[in-house]
Amino acid sequence: MKIKKHVWMPGMTICLALFAFSCNMSKKTTAKSSADYVSYVDPYIGSGEHGHVFVGANVPFGTIQAGPQNIHKGWDWCSGYHYSDSIIIGFSHTHLSGTGCADLGDILVMPFTGEVRTSRGEQDNIEGSCSSYYSHKNEAVSPGYYSLLMDNGVKAELTTTERVAMHRYHYPENQQARLLINLKEGNGDSSYDTYLKKTDDYTIEGYRFSHGWSPQHKVFFVLKSDKPINSLAVFNNDEAAGNDEITGKEVKGVLSFKDNPQDINIKIAISSVSCANALANMNAELPGWDFERVHQDAIAKWNKQLACVRIETQDERAKKIFYTALYHAFIAPTLYCDANGEFRGQDDKIYSNNTWTNYSTFSLWDTYRTLNPLYTIIVPEKVDDIVNSYLSIYDQQGKLPIWHLLGGETNCMPGYSSVPIIADAYLKGFKGFDAERAFQAMTSTATNDKQNGVTYVKEKGYIPCDKIHEATSIAMEYAADDWGTALMAKKMGKTDDYQTYLKRGKYYTQYFDKDINFIRPKMYDGSWRTPYNPFRSIHGVGDFTEGTGWQYTFFVPQHPEGLIELFGGDKTFVAKLDSLFIVEGDMGEGASSDISGLIGQYAHGNEPSHHIAYLYPYAGEQWKTAEKVRYIQDVFYTDQPEGIIGNEDCGQMSAWHIMSALGFYQVNPSNGVFVFGSPLFEKATIRLPEGKSFEITAQDNNKENIYIQSVTLNGQPYDKSYILYEDIMKGGNLTFIMGNTPNKQFGAAPESRPKTAD
Repeated sequence: MKIKKHVWMPGMTICLALFAFSCNMSKKTTAKSSADYVSYVDPYIGSGEHGHVFVGANVPFGTIQAGPQNIHKGWDWCSGYHYSDSIIIGFSHTHLSGTGCADLGDILVMPFTGEVRTSRGEQDNIEGSCSSYYSHKNEAVSPGYYSLLMDNGVKAELTTTERVAMHRYHYPENQQARLLINLKEGNGDSSYDTYLKKTDDYTIEGYRFSHGWSPQHKVFFVLKSDKPINSLAVFNNDEAAGNDEITGKEVKGVLSFKDNPQDINIKIAISSVSCANALANMNAELPGWDFERVHQDAIAKWNKQLACVRIETQDERAKKIFYTALYHAFIAPTLYCDANGEFRGQDDKIYSNNTWTNYSTFSLWDTYRTLNPLYTIIVPEKVDDIVNSYLSIYDQQGKLPIWHLLGGETNCMPGYSSVPIIADAYLKGFKGFDAERAFQAMTSTATNDKQNGVTYVKEKGYIPCDKIHEATSIAMEYAADDWGTALMAKKMGKTDDYQTYLKRGKYYTQYFDKDINFIRPKMYDGSWRTPYNPFRSIHGVGDFTEGTGWQYTFFVPQHPEGLIELFGGDKTFVAKLDSLFIVEGDMGEGASSDISGLIGQYAHGNEPSHHIAYLYPYAGEQWKTAEKVRYIQDVFYTDQPEGIIGNEDCGQMSAWHIMSALGFYQVNPSNGVFVFGSPLFEKATIRLPEGKSFEITAQDNNKENIYIQSVTLNGQPYDKSYILYEDIMKGGNLTFIMGNTPNKQFGAAPESRPKTAD
């Protein structure tokens, strides 16, 4: 199903037809017990169109993502795999999930038969290569497991621990079993130093160093076979270079096995530190050879993680979509440390004796909006480690992470988006990191002249659009980030810092042109950009990052009340917000491909729009949020490979669905105020620390009854259109009474509306 554009009609709800989509899961039963959350997950969702999700075997937040790799052919292969493809070049051990840029694909192995060869082939011709055609009918994928019977006759099965992958190969009878190790090939990056060595009859070690989206990325590995290795033929790219050991820029090797076995098990462990650490990871996590046990352990880990939310509904399709979203939310960030805690920093130093668990793969411009606030509820045990990982990166590079990937800073996307995440954690009472150190890192990053446009923020209070590309988006993001710093400073008693960053948090007002009621780019001399077309998008070199003036006019998640005031009040604001969902205009030839999932100019396929449907309650019209949110849920989240309307972005797109399905959303990324939308299920129970739980009940909820009529909290009438984080985490019951017509009085009173702390 290819969804490009949708027309909003007030009061409209969509009931999609159910699509039959079968997936041959390994050992998947039709009887689904209450704890069998894995059986609801379909990793194919988002593997088609522009979802870019990882497909393969992993465990929650694992270092290793072991899965199939296609020939990289551009944007839709950012994860290394796309549902439309039919050629496999091997199985690699690092993958991105849902990103808009490509990288990784490290330590590629490919089982094949016949003569020794190393060629990858091309999309239009793989004759004589190691690659193979394949069909989805011979493929199976579920959390912690991947299987494929390739057209070359080899069946491959994969499962993993956190840092080790196990492969089980079944070769055709009476054919010579081979295994290619391809250290040249990544996924859109370039190797610059590679190494292979046979250390004994069962063991290979090596490394792959590469330049890509992450400026420098080092992966060391150890491979063990349960069958004796007869030879390791080594190659410089495709040129034969002897046996057993080689170092070079584009190293490949082919394993041949003694006695030509038909069944071979392979274990591959990786490390950012050394081959010795990779071997230690293997010994710590996967010393044996019991594939089924490893697979069952992976399932158990996924079931434990997915049990953070238990939903009750008769809609099996909705369960599938929801638990797949949860699954996607737990692929990244990824563990970036060895079993002994060591990891390689961006400065190429080895960090050891750490008191926290280190993570990486931080898609912060995306995830600060929903995924990270969601983590504070459903996986609070991860929050302190994530913040400490940010602070470690600050020590390594002199600023907080922007988009950090496995030891490298990509500097991708505007803003310093780790700042609101840290502020949110502190304001919610997380104490497992040094708050003073964190605050110093936040303010140092916000005043770092090497940070794009910060010198203009300090000098002029805005970033001139005739000096820096995407200036308006960058400045608007900084304002949202700085508001979190202000709130943190206030709680810490830092009055001067509070005033400074509150002022900076209100710099969005510098861009509001009251004559046209739009956010508008401003020139160095203080004049407005003229002419100005708020529909126009020019990817990478325009005034806005992956967006238009229409979308960024509502990009004030930190202070919606202030934006309403700029519009002149509730009525004018709501009218403008209504128009966003119906207006039509040409974004131009240079428009960003990321602007997808359009309803008028609302773009659900990209993150700057994600909070917008939740702005109505700030103006007293919560029922309009209910309409928009339920429509988005029904139309843009499906159970098909095309079932995610834009890039998944390391869990953010799924997090919006999860949060919204529960019935609320944190608009301001740093204040713990969750605004009500339209709960999707009859009942949802969130697992909380200390044995507590928070139960959300939606009485009379169905496809038509999308509007909140009234609410009770712990049995008492509750007239607010939002709930506080602290009330959720106490545990208890939130009950929505739903109906098919709006109760326009619910949340309308000023005292019942969500408020931004300042």
